[in-house]
Amino acid sequence: MMKNGRGAEVGRRVLADAAAPPSAVHARGLRVSRGGSEILRGLDLDLRPGSITGLLGPSGCGKTTLMRVLVGVQRYAGEARVLGERPGAPAVRGRVGYVTQAAAVYRDLTARQNLRYFAALAGARARDLDEVLDAVGLTALADRRVSTYSGGEVGRVSLACALVAGPELLVLDEPTVGLDPLTREGLWKVFRNLADAGATLLISSHVMDEAFRCDRVLLMREGRFLASTTADELLARTGADTLDAAFLDVVRRAERMAADAQAGAIPLGDHGGEGRR
Repeated sequence: MMKNGRGAEVGRRVLADAAAPPSAVHARGLRVSRGGSEILRGLDLDLRPGSITGLLGPSGCGKTTLMRVLVGVQRYAGEARVLGERPGAPAVRGRVGYVTQAAAVYRDLTARQNLRYFAALAGARARDLDEVLDAVGLTALADRRVSTYSGGEVGRVSLACALVAGPELLVLDEPTVGLDPLTREGLWKVFRNLADAGATLLISSHVMDEAFRCDRVLLMREGRFLASTTADELLARTGADTLDAAFLDVVRRAERMAADAQAGAIPLGDHGGEGRR
């Protein structure tokens, strides 16, 4: 019989780990090379079910490449599992939604006709069309051709086409870029409702303030994760007044570490492990 309490503590930790649901996304040592250049440099990543994770970083840092890996359209090296399967496996294709920066909709059709088409592809998993249209605020426009919509409205049609299949994992590549504040606010309410219902969302952005809307954020630069944190933790850790300033502080620290490593002062790791939870 143990008398010091450590055994009980370890036991509770093991039970908690066993009770925790498996990660919706799990990756270790993820690498992508293109044209002789390394785009992703040994990333480690875990996304828990029912959460919103923000993927934040400047254009060209590898955000879209990472998303393409997770939805199964990008070759990679390393380990990756999406909903327990390899990315793009037949068993998960219908359970993963992907919204690209370019709206993938038929502009000569109405929003309702677009949704009806994608619902037919989804089969038994398809959600009620009117429910989805209401969720993205398109009920009043549902029977107009998409060619008559504004840019923000077209983006919402694209999102609705992903939602109609009831995805368990939703990957969104800068879905709020170019939108007015009111439309952005409405979309983030949709995202939160989806997460509260159990879906896992990975949302890329270069708008740092959107980190406050995420359960966790991954700061990315040059194919590496610089930090896995929350907006409040990032501000507290750096002492910065804004998230933009905090991100710059993290970048400068990483650059100093790289310079020290090149000078032989310290070994430089891949910084991929920052994505672990």
